[in-house]
Amino acid sequence: MNNIDTIIVSPVGDIPQWMSQAIAREAGEFFRFSARVETVLYDIFFAYDPERKQYHSTKILEALEKKAPDDCIKIIAVTMEDLFIPILTHVYGEAQLGGKACIISIARLVASLEVKGIIKGRKRIVKEAIHELGHTFDLRHCKDERCIMHYCRSLDDVDRKSSQFCRYCNIFLADNIRDLCG
Repeated sequence: MNNIDTIIVSPVGDIPQWMSQAIAREAGEFFRFSARVETVLYDIFFAYDPERKQYHSTKILEALEKKAPDDCIKIIAVTMEDLFIPILTHVYGEAQLGGKACIISIARLVASLEVKGIIKGRKRIVKEAIHELGHTFDLRHCKDERCIMHYCRSLDDVDRKSSQFCRYCNIFLADNIRDLCG
């Protein structure tokens, strides 16, 4: 690897440490890069939309990319705030397609879970983190309903898809990482 070989997991606000650590561990293993937790954005209020009472995720991505550490190949912010893009009522996350930055919100991924559902919530969070990181490696939404890159309209969709890439997405990812890292 070159000197740009780390995935940064950047908690924003009161994200439990175990959650950031789980994302860093799983994403690092999944993409075969080093990974660490490092707070880059301390506040995302600049992206708050008072009419929607949500945060505009695209604005957060722009700020996140500008503040990314030099050794960062990809950066993912994790927030408990509800996110949106103008054409949708909410998003679980957003990414710069082929870019450096992505974000996920745990607001809807764990909001309805009971204490005994922590394992299910952890799986959802990790799946969505890897999904959004996949977009930063230029992967698009996949038609294969089992692929982690499949577009999810509901939590049932998130729960139903696997935590792996399909064969096609795996090949595309390997090609993109090879091109990126030389």
